[in-house]
Amino acid sequence: MLAAILATYLVVVFLFQYRIVASQIYHDEVQDVETVEGLLYFESNGKLQLQQNYFSRPQSHLLIDRLMEVRDLSGAVLYRTPNLGGVSLGGSTMPGEGDSSFNQRIVRMPDGSHVSLISHLHTLQGHVLLIRLGYSLVPFHQRMKQFLGILLLAFPVALILAGIAGYQIAKRAFVPLEEMARKAKQITASNLHDRLRIADANDELGHMGQAFNELLDRLEQAFQQLNSFTADAAHELRTPLAAIRAVGEVSLQQPATSERGKEAVVSMLEEASRLDETISGLLLLARAERAGAVGPNRFSLVDVVHEVAEVLEVLAEERRIRLVTSVRDEEHNAVVTGDRSLIRSAIMNVVHNAIKFSPVDSTVQITYSVSDTASRTIEVVVQDQGPGIPLAEVDAVFGRFYTGSSKNGHESQSTGLGLSIAKLVVERSGGEIRFDRHTQTGARCVIRLPAHHLRETS
Repeated sequence: MLAAILATYLVVVFLFQYRIVASQIYHDEVQDVETVEGLLYFESNGKLQLQQNYFSRPQSHLLIDRLMEVRDLSGAVLYRTPNLGGVSLGGSTMPGEGDSSFNQRIVRMPDGSHVSLISHLHTLQGHVLLIRLGYSLVPFHQRMKQFLGILLLAFPVALILAGIAGYQIAKRAFVPLEEMARKAKQITASNLHDRLRIADANDELGHMGQAFNELLDRLEQAFQQLNSFTADAAHELRTPLAAIRAVGEVSLQQPATSERGKEAVVSMLEEASRLDETISGLLLLARAERAGAVGPNRFSLVDVVHEVAEVLEVLAEERRIRLVTSVRDEEHNAVVTGDRSLIRSAIMNVVHNAIKFSPVDSTVQITYSVSDTASRTIEVVVQDQGPGIPLAEVDAVFGRFYTGSSKNGHESQSTGLGLSIAKLVVERSGGEIRFDRHTQTGARCVIRLPAHHLRETS
């Protein structure tokens, strides 16, 4: 678009300059003719001559570089400038030539050059003369070609300079937009309180930034209401659940209760326990969603792994499952930064899930290691010998309330929140969690967390 505008501008400038110079040539010719009229005279022998003493200096002779020819009405040539070399200027006399003011036309000379010619009738000493005066257009055309060449040379230079200037101006103008886009990409559900910085609220970018900030206000309010509802609902449900469990437990202790009644009460207590577990999971999810990306604590992940193993050791023994923890001594110094209780819950959910779906007399192994790469990470791997996870469900198992197609009948006892809680907590802590797709036996869950600090050893 810029090139088209510049090209149009150059064409207009060239045509305008061409017309200005052509008009100036015509006016110069008219002035020369009027000057010539006062300088022509007849000698005593009747020969027409041009006075030369009019000019004070030879270089001021206006007609030396002009072409001029004077005829009578019969067409006979009375005077011709020497620079014509005896060649006729304009050919035979045309009907009515010079009658009206100054007739202008372009004539072609025998040598191929073109001349801008004007004709004018003048009466001198009773004789009617036809004065023809012309300027060769060769210098004019040469000058215009030079001017056109300069314009063509200036075109790419002007285009490049304009392009560079336009790019810099546009880049500078879009700096606020790029800053707003970068800031918008950093806003997630955990930092909805952040807002875009607006340099000028009165321009278009300012209006867009204000609209985006207002959208964030509404989203933050909706998230707060959702989290409040989840927490409030969970707390409100816990009270009747506690009452149901208390009544059921008291009923089981009564000797008069029939076996069928006891079975009903046991079933009721199991469902109440499962519902209580779901509520606890929802509360933990709400807490994890409100937590920042990095929590306030700096702690050893080894200690957390040992705590989880000790807590779940009783459950593993009941199912006759060996819970093995593999940690090297030199890795006790590695620490992570985050919310300790949430990370502990995440690891516990993964290990508890592995125990729950493992067969009797199998092994669940927890492996702990620290990478030696530039970006140090701590890796916790939980490997079980259960039925494994179908390849199509490797990613889906982290969805909320997802129970999947378990092969050992434990899906009815699962709330489907454990792994989703683990994924949310680990990702909020700057890490990642996944199941190894290439594991042939059982399921292999890999948790990676950044090692932010190292403890000082004595």
